[in-house]
Order: sequence, then structure tokens, then C-alpha cells
Amino acid sequence: MSVMRVFLQTLGCRLNEAELERWSRNCRKQGFVLADSAEHADLVVINTCAVTGESVRKSRQLIRRAQRGNPQAKLVVSGCYASLETEAIAAELGVDLVVTNPDKDRLIDIAVRHLDLAVMPETATEPGEHALLARGRHRAFVKVQDGCRYRCAFCIVTKARGDERSQSVAAVVDEVNRAHASGIQEVVLAGVHLGGYGSDIGCDLTTLIEAVLSQTAVPRVRLGSLEPWELTDAFWSLFDDPRLMPHLHLPLQSGADSVLRRMSRRCRSADFRELVRQARQAIPGFGITTDIIVGFPGETDAEWQQTVAFARAMPFSHIHVFAYSPRAGTRAAGMPDQLSHNVKRMRSRQMHALAQAGRRQILSRAVGQIFEVLIEGRSGGDAGWSGYTPNYLRVEIEGDTLADLDNRIIRVRATALSADGERLLARPL
Repeated sequence: MSVMRVFLQTLGCRLNEAELERWSRNCRKQGFVLADSAEHADLVVINTCAVTGESVRKSRQLIRRAQRGNPQAKLVVSGCYASLETEAIAAELGVDLVVTNPDKDRLIDIAVRHLDLAVMPETATEPGEHALLARGRHRAFVKVQDGCRYRCAFCIVTKARGDERSQSVAAVVDEVNRAHASGIQEVVLAGVHLGGYGSDIGCDLTTLIEAVLSQTAVPRVRLGSLEPWELTDAFWSLFDDPRLMPHLHLPLQSGADSVLRRMSRRCRSADFRELVRQARQAIPGFGITTDIIVGFPGETDAEWQQTVAFARAMPFSHIHVFAYSPRAGTRAAGMPDQLSHNVKRMRSRQMHALAQAGRRQILSRAVGQIFEVLIEGRSGGDAGWSGYTPNYLRVEIEGDTLADLDNRIIRVRATALSADGERLLARPL
């Protein structure tokens, strides 16, 4: 009997990445081998996204590409798009199995049962081996929470993900320890509404982080996207532990309070500004990245200029810029004064340029400083090694490129900006 070869692919958020990590471990437990492409797999699993219309288009494109490239393979589809359009995917795209979000943690077991897959547990890897480490991964995404209680006007994900559900502290600690035992140097705690962790089990995010820091020895702990509310003053003292990386991704979405109200966001610009102040006061150089939606329905020129001014005043080390895309089933899709494609394109270009200027400003401030960098591979070709600082700045290591630095944490001094101004150049100490 040949070994079942499985190819896992995902679109979208860090939570989807964390789910991919879990599926990879479950594949190994079943004795499956991870394939490096859909064309060389017996089973293809695609974790879809539905956050924007473009995400839906890419999800459908991935499904069709997998079918064309390897029509003999079994095809399983999950994720937010699959959960929202379950019948359509089965009927139109002809996949073998759709596993919706409430069942996706058991996806591999469900696929084995429904598709009658050949399981060979005697070939499973030894406990502790992390499936994605062999694929060049240096950090693991750990899913600690799913679902969201809030209903932002533009968001379809809360409908797709359902009610909030939290992993137990013990389960998260166990997963982090397994990842570390396999050689993983950094874990990212991820969730749809990470700040709401524990609301269903009588716990909270601070308690979880304290447990991970005290009950594991993984060198670096990072937090996934975190909504800019529900953070207590005590939260910032967690960063006194240097293993908790001083970087947060706080989605802003707009710098205009009037737009934030139409979005049904629970944070205003002044609240966000105070959060950033607290973070940078707790640790100088604290890394803040964000999301900004361009061209939300009814966004006037004056509102747009408020967002531009706010982003310029921060600045952010990175901005994910999203041109607003109507999603059926959301309140925003039915709002009046939908903006034209040209307006959204022009504003997107302006925000991308502003994001680049802000990133270069932050990188320039870092020149001369000493950082510990997790080396995640070579920057391309015969170039030097590269990785990320604790506050999530990209670093390229100059000097000796022959030494094997992969997956090591080394101390470096930042010496200059790269020629394109997008990363730091640094030398080992």
C-alpha cells in the first residue's frame, strides 16, 4: 500500500495558517506524507477565505487550478468561503468534500471517514515532530480562539466563523510545547477575536499569555491580530518578559471617527492613539502594524484626509491596505454612496506611498540599535541570511554568508537601510 500524499494550501489570515499547522500534525498522525505541490498529491486540502470579493475569487481560482492540475486527487475545501457557499461549491466546483468552519479542527479525521482514505498509522512520525518545520517554517501559528461576538459592517468572517470558542489554557500550552520540542523558535497565538479569548470558558487573554510564558520555554511568543479594544492597563506589563515580542497588529480600518461609526467599530481614533502611546511608552520602538480600508461606502474627501493625517502621525511599521470590496450578507454592501473603482485605486496608491514612507522612517530610527533576530532563511540567491527583529522589522545579515544560521536567534547591530529602503542591513555581534 502506497503512502497517502497530502497537499495543504491556505489563503487569508493567520488563523487559517494556524489551522494548516494543526492539519499537518493530524496528517502525520494518520501516516500521511505532506506533498510539495497539488500535482504530486493524492489528497488536496484548501483553506479558503472570504474577507473580500478578491479573496473569494482567489479561493475559487485555487480550487479550479487544483482540479485542472491533478483531476485524480481527492479535493477537500474548508474555510470561510466554503462555510458561506457550501452548496454552491459542491454543485458548481464539484469538490469531493466540504468541511465547514465548525468542523474544521476535525477535518483530517472527517476526510478519512468520508473519503475512505488509506490510513497507515504505523508510518506516522514520532511524537513531537512538527510537520511544517520540514517545509522551512521557523514559527508556528497556534489557534487559541475562533469566532467573534461583534458584527463590523464590512465583515463576513464573523458570520462564517460563528460564535466565540476558546481552546483551554492547557491545550494551548501543550501545543506550544510540542512546537518548541520540534525546533520551532517562535509561536504566534492567533484567533478571529483574540482579545475575546476565554469569554466562553471564564478566562482571558492575559491569563493565557502568562501561562504560555511560565509553562513553556519557547524563545519567542508573538500575538496575532488583536482588535484595539478590551486591553487593560495590566496588559502592557506582560511585555516586561522579553520572550513576548513587542509587536502588535492592531486593525485601525479608518482614521475618521465618522467612518468608524458607519463601520460599527468599537474603537475611535483617540482610543487607538492612546493604545499606541501606551505600547511605545512600555517599550521604546514597540512595533505597530495595522489594516486600513480604503473607499468605504460614503467616505468623503474630508474623511479620507483624516485617515491620511492619522496614518502619517503614527507612523506604522507596516500597513495592510484594503480597497473596500462589497460582500453580500454584510450591512456595508447595502449602504448608499458606494465609491468608484478609480477613487479607491487613487486612495490605495496614496496610502501605499504613505505606508512606505512610515516604514522607512521607523527603519531609519532603528539604525545603530542592537536586536536579536530569528534567522528564517536566505534573502534570495547567494545573498545573506534574513529574519525579523522582536518588533517585526525585516533584517538582512551582512558579512559571512557561509555559516549556517538558519533557525538561529543571533544578536546583530543594524548598520544601514537596504538600497530600496524596505529592510535593515545588520552585522552579527
